[in-house]
Amino acid sequence: MDGKTITDTMNNLTLRLITGSVFVVVLVSAIWFSVWTMALLFLVIAILGLLEFYRLAQKANAQPLRIYGTILGALFVAGAFMVRRNFFPQAALAIIPALFLIFFIELYRKKPNPFTNIGWSILGLVYIALPIAMLITAFVPKMNQNIGWYGDSWESHYNWRPVLALFVLIWVSDSMAYVCGRLFGRNKLWERISPKKTWEGFIGGTIFCIGTGFAFGHWLMDDNGTMKYEIMWSLIALTTAVSGMLGDLVESLFKRSIDVKDSGTILPGHGGILDRFDALFLSVPFTLTVFWLCKAFLA
Repeated sequence: MDGKTITDTMNNLTLRLITGSVFVVVLVSAIWFSVWTMALLFLVIAILGLLEFYRLAQKANAQPLRIYGTILGALFVAGAFMVRRNFFPQAALAIIPALFLIFFIELYRKKPNPFTNIGWSILGLVYIALPIAMLITAFVPKMNQNIGWYGDSWESHYNWRPVLALFVLIWVSDSMAYVCGRLFGRNKLWERISPKKTWEGFIGGTIFCIGTGFAFGHWLMDDNGTMKYEIMWSLIALTTAVSGMLGDLVESLFKRSIDVKDSGTILPGHGGILDRFDALFLSVPFTLTVFWLCKAFLA
């Protein structure tokens, strides 16, 4: 390895470290500070993620409704927040006809492949906006009608711990899968889509993720001395590890099909929003389902 290669590698690692540190600080701070900053963070992720997704669709020779789809996705997230805040929740019903307007708008665009254009437009909403709206629905506490818009009593019920826990579980699973794969990896997990992933890495990442989930359960548990929170968060961690890995593979499949390395360049050294949140988008529906079921049966 020559001097220039070493220098380029070190510069790239430094860039990744700086970007990653800023990324984590911003994300953790937004989740921790208040329900407002958490919702704003998710709204920004949805908007940037949709813009990236539709840009990838254009590289796949489709012509989705990029601007309209992004606005509609933002309304998905904002609507979920408004319903939970009990602020004119009836307005959220407008999202339903707005979604079906995609079919009518395509009539006037005179673009080739209308089926493909409509499909990509709706797929972006299902893939990105819907999971984020689900997160809002799950973790923005329901506002009491007797408490004002800025009511302190309602605000005090916001619990940032389970929100942050989901992100940490994804990070632990992804990071430890990489470490275990580098140390012990022999058997390819899905070589056609991601040649570097191994079964050893996946199993190692899952074990560490479950252990972290168990620890979170102990951290989040109530005072009655039961093990229900440890069990609950261990199951959530298992679901997160498996669905997150599959979500990562799905995004790799998208990129490989159009021959691109990264979904975007907004995060120097790390790629785009889809590269950073691919595991989150497809793990949320499964993880939240387990979360709600556990709360129902282990309460």
